[in-house]
Amino acid sequence: MGIAICSLLWSAAHSGPQKIRYDSDGYHLVRFPYAGTEESYDPWHMHDPGKGSTSPSQFPDARSGLIWPSHDGWGTLSAMIFWEPDDRPTEYRARYVRDPLGGSTGYDSTATTDWAPTRGGQYRTHMWEMFVHPRTPVGLKISARGPGDVKIAAPLMFAEFKLAIQTDVATP
Repeated sequence: MGIAICSLLWSAAHSGPQKIRYDSDGYHLVRFPYAGTEESYDPWHMHDPGKGSTSPSQFPDARSGLIWPSHDGWGTLSAMIFWEPDDRPTEYRARYVRDPLGGSTGYDSTATTDWAPTRGGQYRTHMWEMFVHPRTPVGLKISARGPGDVKIAAPLMFAEFKLAIQTDVATP
């Protein structure tokens, strides 16, 4: 079975704080540095700054939050998110989104999960599987919310976002 992999990593320790910018959907698209930084792995160029526009993307613009699948196939999306301790949020959320910037097939969120905070930092992993296509990028979106659903720019300290595509899905 053939598998194409893209593994992205961002950490405040290496790249500085990530400013939380909430989009109109109430979520922040997590941004990731391009090749040559951090510990990312992208031999199929799925996190390419040249994709999605006529001009190259630069971290931390919104396009730096996209993975462009290299193949049609069954995709396993996984993420790890670490929030710094913060007593303001009463809820955290994470979701995967097909075409989060609306430049291809249209915004389509899936696998939204939420959780109440525990003492200290918030450390979560998140996984979902779905079909992926080269012309439809995917992204990881997060949100920290306080009473009354108020969005809070809680400090993010670490994030990973991975896509593994099984490229030879059998058909009956």
